[in-house]
Amino acid sequence: MSLKDRLIEDMKAAMKAKEEGKVRLSVIRMVRAAIKNTEIDKGIELNDAQVIEVIARELKMRRDAMDEFSKANRPEKVQELQKEAAILMEYLPEQLTEREIRDLAKEIIAETGAESAKDLGKVMGAITLKTKGRADGKVVNQIVRELLES
Repeated sequence: MSLKDRLIEDMKAAMKAKEEGKVRLSVIRMVRAAIKNTEIDKGIELNDAQVIEVIARELKMRRDAMDEFSKANRPEKVQELQKEAAILMEYLPEQLTEREIRDLAKEIIAETGAESAKDLGKVMGAITLKTKGRADGKVVNQIVRELLES
């Protein structure tokens, strides 16, 4: 079953769940709309890898908004966004642990011959291909910077 089909099935289940499924239903509808908009913009039918990119982008937007709402002392909005992020995470591949990201970064730094923070772009270009949809870009960037600066 493709990811888009799974979203449709989960949307139907959330609709049947009435009150309990409201947040899930709104998140799934939002993701499906984002997928549809991307398909219209690109003029193609998205495959699962491209759908994962859209979901990851939506998750990133939620995480960024959580940071802003926590700075603005709005815990109720942060909690709401955390629920939405948890639902989005269900549709992404298993996330890499910090240890796995660190090992992968060390491997890529060795492959590319990167020696300092000046080589950050070279390393990030290679590592994002391997972590796409499986790790938060901020975390990856932070780990790569840390490794290059040490």
